[in-house]
Amino acid sequence: MIFRFLKLFLVGVLVAVAGVAANPMPEARDLGVPVKGVSWVRLHAGETAAGEASLLMTMSQNNGGFFVLDVDLETGQCQQFPVSTPKGSTFSTATLRSPRTGILYIGSAWDARLHRFDPAHPERGVEVLGSLGAGATFPTGIAEAPDGSLWIGTYPKAELIKYEPGTGEFTYFGSVNEAENYLYPLAGDDGTIAALVRVVRPHLVVIDQTTGESREVGLEITDTTDESQFLKFFKGTDRRLYASSHTGDFLVRDLTIQPVDSLPERVAGVHAAGEHRYQAPYTMPGGWQVNLVNPGSGTPRGLLVTNTDPRIPTKRLRLDWEGGGSNLHVIELGPDGYLYGSSYLPNHLYRASLDGQVAEDLGSFSLSSGQAYSAAMVGEKVYLASYPGSRLSVYDPGERIRFGLEATDNPRDLGRLDKVGFRPNGLVADANGRLWLGSGPDYGLVGGTLAWYDPATGESRSHRAIVPDLSPTSLLWLDDLEQVLVGLSIEVGTGAEVQRFDAGWALWDPVADELAWWGDLGVEDMADVTSLAPAGDGLVYALIGRGDHLLTAGAPPIAPRLALIDPRKRELVSIAWLPEEFGALSWHGHHALRVAPDGQVYGATAYTIFRILPGTCEVERIWQVDEPEPRLGVWMTSLSPNSIDIVGPIVGDQMFFATGWRLRAITLPKVE
Repeated sequence: MIFRFLKLFLVGVLVAVAGVAANPMPEARDLGVPVKGVSWVRLHAGETAAGEASLLMTMSQNNGGFFVLDVDLETGQCQQFPVSTPKGSTFSTATLRSPRTGILYIGSAWDARLHRFDPAHPERGVEVLGSLGAGATFPTGIAEAPDGSLWIGTYPKAELIKYEPGTGEFTYFGSVNEAENYLYPLAGDDGTIAALVRVVRPHLVVIDQTTGESREVGLEITDTTDESQFLKFFKGTDRRLYASSHTGDFLVRDLTIQPVDSLPERVAGVHAAGEHRYQAPYTMPGGWQVNLVNPGSGTPRGLLVTNTDPRIPTKRLRLDWEGGGSNLHVIELGPDGYLYGSSYLPNHLYRASLDGQVAEDLGSFSLSSGQAYSAAMVGEKVYLASYPGSRLSVYDPGERIRFGLEATDNPRDLGRLDKVGFRPNGLVADANGRLWLGSGPDYGLVGGTLAWYDPATGESRSHRAIVPDLSPTSLLWLDDLEQVLVGLSIEVGTGAEVQRFDAGWALWDPVADELAWWGDLGVEDMADVTSLAPAGDGLVYALIGRGDHLLTAGAPPIAPRLALIDPRKRELVSIAWLPEEFGALSWHGHHALRVAPDGQVYGATAYTIFRILPGTCEVERIWQVDEPEPRLGVWMTSLSPNSIDIVGPIVGDQMFFATGWRLRAITLPKVE
């Protein structure tokens, strides 16, 4: 089976036509960096060796990698220390400042490295301590034991690692549970080591700190969609470990659990298990505490410095850190002629003019902090759907900006349409202005959702797994059939395993609100339908491929293909592999087919923009600067300075796209 898939990946030579365009290759123009925000923001309160209050911060970004700030608590001025490995160390996914030493430890994605920053030795900067394992992508949690050793969980496979700061030695214990991917260890002062395991079947394990062997203790969530089931794991103020679940409260001691009648408060200075924060506020010497003014912002500038003594006034400081750029994740043409979309961690709305004279960050537009996956226009309004939670938002360019949840707010977060959809892959409006949203499922789940929302009434409805084990990944409204064409994906929720390797298409009847048909049209080794575009005469082009988000979930690679289908007849008209030199799809390949005003259809891989010869699956290369490079794991723009990460609309003869944080455009050559 694997050999067959690998063979398919290499047979790009079977394409019908793949030449260089007759016209000279156009030059790409940079239009600006609309968003320079940060994510994974953490406040690391502590104290210096002299016993004075000390605040460190970690922030993450695409352009430049994560960085550490040493904040002056009188002025807000920041000494900024960049990571020395910015291409791979983008996000600081696991952090811990030792209450014992004041040293800050940072685990990075997507290169799974452990770093250290010692505020007593700022001249050393952010030091790289070593790799967290060849198969690791990022760390999930860091805990400090009484002897100073660090216990670290990594993704995937929920692997456990021990690091000894005194010797620099790493001990790799392997997977705690190969069916899971997330591991959040904590260390009690009584010598107990335990960990929360997530996400398919969240459960608690205790760990033998000598051998690294683990065993379950009977605390688990058997159904993650059952809101009555819960499992919380923390370190108490008595420095011991506790678990609270729907079955009771327990002390975790040695390799067992013991029921308790009451639970202590959470101790400060320990990172919360399974959450992106410390489990309790830390009070610094002198009674000082710190909080961000707007912790949900992707550009946090305000810092509140308060004191436990109410007689001491609060200080509000402005942080002067500098950002390099946030990747763009959606580009669409708005009703006012500007480009709109979102950035990636943080999830900020941006606006840009077609000539690049305007490229501005409009701030938050959703309670989802990740990124928008899709956008659609209805009337004079822009609708965006964001991860996590597939939350829907609306923005009116003609009204003043004030983000919120109320009807008078703009942008306005409209909320989730269901409790399963998490990654909103496709958003499209039908002829009546009703929005259709196709999403991949929540972490650990299988089978995404197709939902609709009526902007006029606020009504909505959702359907889970319209085809078993599959998720919608692209949508197209068909005027002639008055149905929604759904491109299907084998995508599962992060942490779950892919259940099948063949996807397909579906037709959804909006009147009956039910599945009208689905199938693969006889395509062998059918990969995901990542993008759809009208081809004229009732036909539709489909880009078929497999992004890195599926490869990391266990799916074998398949090279990209282009298909021409007839939805009315439910027939395959033609299909061809894209040329091997065009390279693979980008991270997910969404929205990669675009229609020009003259009806010509264009597409893109991660390296190449191409034109489709009308009525065929033959292609003509329009723009390609870099040769494809093999990659393993997560797609990163650092692999190529001219990668095509996000494909935008075609306006006139201008085709827009993004390379990481850079908004770009090319002038399409005239078609003879």
